[in-house]
Formats: sequence, C-alpha cells, structure tokens
Amino acid sequence: MTGIITGALAFLTGEAAARRGDARVLRLSVAFVAASGFLGLHALATPGVLLSGKNAGFQVASAIGLLLASPLAAWSALETDGPAASLLGRRSVLYGALGTLMVLWAAVSLATLPPLDQPIDDPGPLLLGIFAAGALLYGLAAAGYIRLYRRRPRPLLIAAVGAFVLLAEAMLAIGLGRNWHATWWEWHLLMLVAFGLVARGAWKEWQAEGSPDEIFSDVYEERTRGHREDVSVFFADLQGFTAFSERTPEDEVRAMLDTYFSSATPIVERYGGVRPQTIGDALMVVFREEGHELRAGRFALEFQAGMSSLADQHPGWPRFRVGINSGDALVGLIDARGARSFTATGDTVNLASRLEGQARAGEVVIAAATYEGLVGKALVEELEPLEVKGKAERVQAYVLRSLDA
Repeated sequence: MTGIITGALAFLTGEAAARRGDARVLRLSVAFVAASGFLGLHALATPGVLLSGKNAGFQVASAIGLLLASPLAAWSALETDGPAASLLGRRSVLYGALGTLMVLWAAVSLATLPPLDQPIDDPGPLLLGIFAAGALLYGLAAAGYIRLYRRRPRPLLIAAVGAFVLLAEAMLAIGLGRNWHATWWEWHLLMLVAFGLVARGAWKEWQAEGSPDEIFSDVYEERTRGHREDVSVFFADLQGFTAFSERTPEDEVRAMLDTYFSSATPIVERYGGVRPQTIGDALMVVFREEGHELRAGRFALEFQAGMSSLADQHPGWPRFRVGINSGDALVGLIDARGARSFTATGDTVNLASRLEGQARAGEVVIAAATYEGLVGKALVEELEPLEVKGKAERVQAYVLRSLDA
C-alpha cells in the first residue's frame, strides 16, 4: 500500500513538474521515485517471492530508498535562483539514473552477490551513522517547509512538514533498532502515515480544484507562481458566435465547441503551448521559451486549417479568427481557491485579444513584435495601422499567410 501511494505521488508530481517547469516539485518527484522504487524492491524480500531466504539487498532496500530521498527532500525546501530549465531538462537523466540503480540493486540481490548476500541482524555503527544523516536531512526538509508554510499557510504544506518529521523518525527507528527487525512494523507504519499525509493533502486539493492540474501549486517555487517572461500569446474566438447560439439549440452549440476545442488540443501539445484556456467560445494559448513566435505562428496556421476543415463539414458553423502578440508578460498562477489557473497577464495579452477582434474569419493577425520574430520565414500582408481599445496610438499589424517549413 505504501509503495502504491508513493508511486502515485511520484507520477503526479512528475507531471506537475513537467507541466509547470517547477524545480521544487521535480525534486519531490525524484524523491518519491526513489522511495517507491526501493520500497518495491524491499517487498521482493518476502520469503518465497523471489528467494527462499533473506539477504541484505532486499532487506535494506526501503531504507536505502528513504536515504536517497532525504537529500532531495531537503533540497526541495530551498528556493532556487533563476530558471529551473537546466534541472528540468535533465529530468529524464535523473529518472534514468534511479531506474538503473534499482535494476543493478535487484540484479546483485537476486544473484546473492557481496556485499548484499547476507542478511543483516544489526545495522552496526556505519549504517547507524548513515541513517542518522538521513534523519537530519528530513529534519532540515521539515524546517524548510515550516518556513514555506509561514508564507503560505496551506494544508498541503503542513502535511509535508508532518511527513518529513515522520520520515526522520523512520530513519532513526531503522538505525537505532537493536535487531534489524525489532522496529520493522514501526518504521513501515511511519512511512505509510508520512506518505499518506501528503497523498491526503493532494487529494483534498484535487477535490477543491476539480482537476489534478494545480494540486501541488502550494509547493511551487516563487518563480513558478509568478514572474515576468517573454512569450507569445494566441487568442481565438468564433466570429458570429452570439447570433449562431441564439438560433441554435444549446446541446448543438455545446457539441460544436467540444468538437472544435478537442480537435485543437493535440495541435497545442505538438507545438509546446501551455495548456489551453477556454472562456465561452474563446481560446487562449501561451507559448514560452526560445522560438515561441515561430511555434505560435505555426500553431495558428495549422489551427485555422484544421478548424476550417471542420467548419466545411458542418455548414452554418461559425469560423475562428485569431490574433497573436509577443512580448513581456506576467506568467504564473492565479491563486483563486477552487479555480486556480496558470496563465499570462498584462499588456501583451490584452493586445493579442484586441488583434483577434480585428481579424476576419479564417485569418491570423499578428503584432509587429511577433512579426519581428518571424522575419525571413513569414509571408504576410501588411495592414493599415489599427485603432485598438486601450492604446493611445495606432498599432501596426499583419495578416500571417504562411511560414517557411
């Protein structure tokens, strides 16, 4: 049961780290992978599962998993400076290294090779010192999350504090036992309660938010929760949607929107856009990191081609118009309890929305800032400077016709 809970936490935190680019959640994910993986190896030590007798390899596996997780837990309590791209870009290496270590550990244990061939009846001073170091690291993790809780008094953070305290106790229970099995039930129970606390906190967040997307948002680093970043923002809505919805049964309108938006999601993922946000008939997608202008432009053209094809199959359906702008925006979490979302805000976003309103059905209108990122690759039609709401001066814009392959 403990292994299943920890494995689920490893998966969910890994998904959150990849989706939001958060280094703290990634460290927690790797820690959960270490704990769950080695706990699974420990389960194989049960006599009659793989071996008739016991050996140290399987016997101490869960303790080793906890030990490997302890520095990651302590590290996750720290706030890193600057982007976490370097660490996140190596997440496959981190997971791969852990997986390789587990495979090697299992192979040596199954082959009953030294030094993992003989069962351990007493940890001895060396293991005692190692496990004491693990307990200290979990204590540091708990202290770090207490500081974080003081800034953000949220249930998931206090659950993490309790979990790290219990894991520190588990490490001490392993190391201080006179006989290796004297405290077997104690430290297994401590692990179960520790990871159960975090799982319960995550489940409560899931229930409150209605989805797993932001259940670890209380743990995010400050940079993830809000920072300024150069992005491209895509806006689309359906021209003539209001008139269409007035003359069309509600279930048909809903079916149309479901068809359009479900068809758009795979295209968003292909071009690396942040999870799309929908408001009524409108769609917003943010493109981050290097080359965001080009990816946003390619996405927009493929989006319009795909949506036009759907509209051709359903005569009378309204068609999308699209606007794109690039520039500095505040990217982060809108922390509204029960309706948390990760989005971009600011003048760059507002202008993208205004340009979408200037486009005709089937068109992609881009701002001058976006065009600058596409020079030499884009075929455009220059528009007369546009008057847009919120801007004192006219805005230069272009209709994007095509992009070089």
